[in-house]
Amino acid sequence: MADNLVIHQAGISTVQDLGRFGRSRHGLPVNGALDQYSARVANVLVGNDEGAPLVEITMLDFSCTPGTDVLIAVTGAPADVTVDGFRRPQWEPVAVGPGQTVRVAGIRLGARVYLALRGSLEAPSLLGSCAPDTILGFGRSLRDDDELAISGCLAPIDHPVLRHPVFQLGAPVPLFGESWTIDVTEGPDIAEFGASAARLFSAEYTVSPQSNHIGLRMRGEVPQRVARGEVLSRGVPVGAVEVPAGEELLVLHRGRGVTAGYPVLAVVTATGLCALGQVRPGQRVRFRRRGIGEAVAACRARRDALRALRKRVSNVFDALRIPTLTPHAPARETP
Repeated sequence: MADNLVIHQAGISTVQDLGRFGRSRHGLPVNGALDQYSARVANVLVGNDEGAPLVEITMLDFSCTPGTDVLIAVTGAPADVTVDGFRRPQWEPVAVGPGQTVRVAGIRLGARVYLALRGSLEAPSLLGSCAPDTILGFGRSLRDDDELAISGCLAPIDHPVLRHPVFQLGAPVPLFGESWTIDVTEGPDIAEFGASAARLFSAEYTVSPQSNHIGLRMRGEVPQRVARGEVLSRGVPVGAVEVPAGEELLVLHRGRGVTAGYPVLAVVTATGLCALGQVRPGQRVRFRRRGIGEAVAACRARRDALRALRKRVSNVFDALRIPTLTPHAPARETP
């Protein structure tokens, strides 16, 4: 098994990073982890670059065994995390020895869990990212008995502090629940809906099972377009809240195509997109109107929180004499 991670129970899981940026002009979606905040925190907690490859686990149980000493962090939706049957915390670094089995089970309230390992998981890269792309046919889902090479393996990382239940780095944990409030800014076509546009901010919507990484379909009291004429296909951002013909909303996510011809009523903010990546089919969603300034401030506050967490992790690792990995520039995040 050497320096490999053996997957015993894959469930629905992939190797992800933060996506491929700057390719929309060539027609390529950004893709990447749907809950970017949880993915970033998982990597920060083990001392990685925020954009290092990690495992995204969607709703179903997952288990794996490393062939070497590793430091892991599990973030995202609440779940039961065990190492050789013993409960371990989420949102904190955990030392795992060679041959010990890590299990993530009972994912609830949210849809996705992120598993990061100190160093990196080796995965094929396309245009600077390992993120799967269903349009290009790049990447694949993990399967039972797959093996992932762990690169950048260091000396064994184990310390009584890392096994102590009161050891906490204080990563800010988002709220998870049966219903969600998603922040949005007004879209370029909001005026075309007249007075009915206000429904978006007062009604409650239910996420359809037909939702995926390309977009979420939501049923509820849909605003009605009053303007006449066709909408020409044009570039649309990740997070666009579109109103196609029919009785549902379509909220584009990171796998979205870069052009569309539906009116855009609103656009989900960067922080709202992370929450949207955790919404499960059947859960309820409300949209909250935010100004551009508020969206930028929320994005900056989250970025500052990540920066502060990274500093705490660095201080703890220095005190425990855990070697520092070569830093890289963090991936971008825009409101």
